[in-house]
Amino acid sequence: MRQVALFCIGGFLGFLIDAGLVQFLVTRFDANPYASRLLSFVCAATGTWLFNRRFTFHGVRHYGHFGEWSRYLLAMSGGFAVNFTIYSTLVYHHELMQRLPALAVAFGSMGGFLVNFSASRFWIFRQKKP
Repeated sequence: MRQVALFCIGGFLGFLIDAGLVQFLVTRFDANPYASRLLSFVCAATGTWLFNRRFTFHGVRHYGHFGEWSRYLLAMSGGFAVNFTIYSTLVYHHELMQRLPALAVAFGSMGGFLVNFSASRFWIFRQKKP
């Protein structure tokens, strides 16, 4: 349960990075809301990786920093696919979501949570059996 709680905290921090950056890019620079999500995803995933490696899944490391980070991004891509599908559908079909893409990010994040936790727990930060 501790890992789930900490993963949720890390996920919330990632959400703040993701939603904040995409909202900033869309409102300040009139950026494309779909392309903006690709940049915001990489930034948010990097933030959650840093949090999760330090607090949620601390312990013995099986990879170097770059190896762990790149595997983490790959693992989070599954959750991002679910997240981005929900996000894109909402932005495409609802004018409110086009103006407030951070709200669409929130709905998408809920969809990608289980995929991301499973990938983190059982692949990236798995503990070796004693």
